Amino acid sequence: MVKIKLKLKIMKKLLLVIAMVAFGFTAKAQDGEFNLGANIGFPSGAISNATSFAFGIEANYLFEVSDNFKLGPSVSYQHFLGKSVAGVSLPSASIIPIAAAGRFGVSDEFTLGADLGYAVGASNVSGGAFYFRPMVGYDISEKIMLQAFYSGADTINMFGVGAMFSL
Repeated sequence: MVKIKLKLKIMKKLLLVIAMVAFGFTAKAQDGEFNLGANIGFPSGAISNATSFAFGIEANYLFEVSDNFKLGPSVSYQHFLGKSVAGVSLPSASIIPIAAAGRFGVSDEFTLGADLGYAVGASNVSGGAFYFRPMVGYDISEKIMLQAFYSGADTINMFGVGAMFSL
């Protein structure tokens, strides 16, 4: 019981920090950019023993902090498909990461970024964990970015690729 209360306390503090960072920059930013995307990937680490493939969706709203730097809130849904091991079908699992997203434009085409936050267990995952997602992006047009990333939340990790669409 004490462990659950401690996790809830940590989660509340982390969400407060994310909210403060994300919304603290709104005073400087005149307007932001809403992005919506999808991704696919392969599980790594412990979860790869029980799942074979992953896919997800993501939405973020990024505010321009400087010419090359954007920051804002991000939420996503990641689903890991269960696999069959020795004739036994293992269940799928999913998480909902809630994070602060930062993007740094290295050039006109390339972007480096990271999401930091908390991933909440959605199905067959109890509790939650610290979430991180470093990424590199390549703009194929003004409105479409291809991404390669690694995401992790405790033992739920994946290597993935995806596309983000600026709306």
